[in-house]
Amino acid sequence: MKIVLDRPRCEGHGLCEEAAPDLMHLDDDGELVIDREEVGDADAAQAKAAVRVCPVAALRLE
Repeated sequence: MKIVLDRPRCEGHGLCEEAAPDLMHLDDDGELVIDREEVGDADAAQAKAAVRVCPVAALRLE
């Protein structure tokens, strides 16, 4: 599974970072950084939660 970010859509709310701190973070400028795009079974729940909580639907899983 892969996390895909629609960067122009992202507004930097940070809810995804709270849901998946092992997979992504906001940098000092408030830009989302995906630390691991490829997600295995162990992190699938975090990835799904991050996608679900994004208020602007900037994340998706492929």
